[in-house]
Amino acid sequence: MKNFPKFYLIVDDVSWLPRLLPLGVRLVQLRLKDKPKAVIMQQIIEAKKQCEAVDCQLVINDYWELALEASCDYLHLGQEDLVHADVDKIKAAGMKLGISTHSSEELQIALAIKPDYIALGPVYETTLKKMRWQPQGLDRVREWKHAIGDIPLVGIGGLTIERAQGVYDAGADCISVVSDVLKNKNPEMRLKQWLDRAK
Repeated sequence: MKNFPKFYLIVDDVSWLPRLLPLGVRLVQLRLKDKPKAVIMQQIIEAKKQCEAVDCQLVINDYWELALEASCDYLHLGQEDLVHADVDKIKAAGMKLGISTHSSEELQIALAIKPDYIALGPVYETTLKKMRWQPQGLDRVREWKHAIGDIPLVGIGGLTIERAQGVYDAGADCISVVSDVLKNKNPEMRLKQWLDRAK
C-alpha cells in the first residue's frame, strides 16, 4: 500500500473492529487462532466489510486459502505457514504479502519471495505467546532495515509507546502491537495514543 502506515494493529477477533476502527486506524490484521474454519471465514468476511467501509487496510493472518476465497487483498504469513502456502497462487491473485522473520536465514527466505513488507520480532520480550526467539533488540532492527532497503519494515513484540521512538529511530517504518492495545484497561484510549504517536 502507498504511504505504509507507521502503526499496525493486530486483533484476535472481529468483535474489536466496531470499537477500534472509528478511531482512525489504517492498517489492521485479523489473527485468529483455534477456531473452526467456518467461523474464521465468517469473521474474515465481516472484517473485510467493516474495514472497506472506513478505508482501513485489512490483512489476514495465515489462512491464505480462505483469504483468497473471500477476495481479500493482503495476507500475512509466518515462516511455518509460508512452507505450506502456494505463493505463486497468492501472487497470481494480486494479493499483497507480509512475512514474519526472526533470523538471517528467515530474512533470506522472505526476501526471495519479494514481499510487500517484512516483520521482525520480537523486538523486546513479549508475553503474548511463548517464543523460541530471544528479543531482537534495536541493533537487529537497524541491521534488517539496512538489508531490506525500501521494503517496509514492521517491528513487533513487547512494544509500548515509551519504546516507540527508539524503534522508529533504528529504522522500523511501522510498529505493530497486540497486547499493548487489546489488554489495556482502556483499549480505545491506548489506540488513540498510538495513532497520535504515529503521526
